[in-house]
Amino acid sequence: MKKMPNHKQGRYPIDLTGPHSHTLVIKPGVGSLSIGPSQSGNKADLHVDPYTPINWNVFDSFATPAGSPWPRFLYYTGSDVGFFDWAKERPIEEMSWVPTLPKDIDVDASLSKLHGLHIELDQFESRLHLQLPKRQVSEYFRLSVAGDLSRFSVDGDMPYSLTLKPRTSRRKNNDPFLLPDLGELHQVTSLTLQNEPLAQPISLECIERFQNLTSLSLWGNFCDLELLARQTQLTNLELRFMPDLGDLPPINVWPLLDRFIAFNVEEITGKRLRQQMKARANTRPWTGYASVSQLRKPEWWTTEFGRPFSSWPKRLAKLANEAYDIAQADLAQARSLADAEAAITAFTVRFNTLKGIETIEREDLGEAVWQLSQSDHLIDQPITEEMAQRWFDAARNY
Repeated sequence: MKKMPNHKQGRYPIDLTGPHSHTLVIKPGVGSLSIGPSQSGNKADLHVDPYTPINWNVFDSFATPAGSPWPRFLYYTGSDVGFFDWAKERPIEEMSWVPTLPKDIDVDASLSKLHGLHIELDQFESRLHLQLPKRQVSEYFRLSVAGDLSRFSVDGDMPYSLTLKPRTSRRKNNDPFLLPDLGELHQVTSLTLQNEPLAQPISLECIERFQNLTSLSLWGNFCDLELLARQTQLTNLELRFMPDLGDLPPINVWPLLDRFIAFNVEEITGKRLRQQMKARANTRPWTGYASVSQLRKPEWWTTEFGRPFSSWPKRLAKLANEAYDIAQADLAQARSLADAEAAITAFTVRFNTLKGIETIEREDLGEAVWQLSQSDHLIDQPITEEMAQRWFDAARNY
């Protein structure tokens, strides 16, 4: 097959899983490609059964207008690990992989030219062991792992940066989440920990296992922040979308810090951080970027940020927020469980006639119903999650 640049729109038969098994539709300016099971619907550009081997070399014939390999970004859900061998010859800029692993697997990526690899471990109980790319093969390799981190292990050269997003509960009043033992990965120098701002907090007890850190970025809800004081070697610290910084040590406990970011953080500590940042600049000027911005009042997290409609199309999100406001106001006046059921039922049925309510939106509405059940009311007993879910399921047809 001759080389076909992707800037020309067109349909190309490709031998992805067999002779002319798929038709690749190329759209101008699109540098990504998604491969997944048929259940993915239109979220996958090419449908492939998770256990069917893939001929990754079919993409060798495609290039960007500038002549570099296309696609630049790949998203794949399945069990075929052949892309690691393919990447020995053909670099992959970004690979997002959701492994479907019926059994434990050991993958050798030591010679793979991967710039960024994101792994989502959520579907199976099997373990994945990864031999990381050698530094001389991929000097600035970035690794990101989300989901059940206890099923993941590595050996080899450490990545340039590591991002971890453990699967936490959506209930912020649950006991703090403790990161599992990550073995070799504790040697990394640059770490990002991600959590949702209103989820179960992640305990920072885990940080003391990371003895080599010079860069730390935290996103979302964490506790035990006072333990960060032991990381005196940090040169970069970033805090984003954090609703509670009350136990954060003062900036001067990190004598080597030359870059500091606090963005979308709670207001009280944020103001204190601004003062500390300015005071530090008087004794030792910041050589890197330093900023404290978007300070948020406590109510912002629940009313502005915490509602689960932020990724919805604007029109749908507006309708959802209006319905939420009405339900919250009705619940505030509720004096019996029957009143509460009526408020949640009225909220639920508003979406029965709306187009665009698919699986993700249904889950978001279920989360909204739980949030509503926890809001203020005049009933002398709590509204349990099971009750709210039962009312929601009885009233919806989506």
